[in-house]
Amino acid sequence: MDGPATRKRVEELEEAYDEQGRKVSPLLPSTTKNYLIDIDGTIGEDIPNEEPDRMASAEHYPDALETINKWYSEGHAITFFTARTESHRQVTESWLNDCGFLYHGLLMGKPRGGNYHWIDNHIVRATRFNNRFTDLVRRNAEIEVFDDD
Repeated sequence: MDGPATRKRVEELEEAYDEQGRKVSPLLPSTTKNYLIDIDGTIGEDIPNEEPDRMASAEHYPDALETINKWYSEGHAITFFTARTESHRQVTESWLNDCGFLYHGLLMGKPRGGNYHWIDNHIVRATRFNNRFTDLVRRNAEIEVFDDD
């Protein structure tokens, strides 16, 4: 499996500019998705931080492995985002590698408890995981936005 030094790079970022022509944060090409994926309960067995001895032997979900590695091979950015703490980083990286997950990054310390409300100046598309990885489809849904009046 790929190790941190040999991971495939995501396409180069493209320069971006605001309405006044000032440089702003660069963007991925429009054909590349930037996946942020939870670990516990999403790609494998749900292990609470209070039981770290179970993390190394947790079952992974084969459909998650297949789908995520397909996205990786298509050139998309794969970053795991977990509520596990920094003290769980080594066991988490070993588990991801042992299971065969291909990825570009691992962010530790996601707030716990769900009910996430992400505010960003970039487009954010949220997909709630519901028991298995399948093809992503577009559906209209009600969202909250900032009132611009």
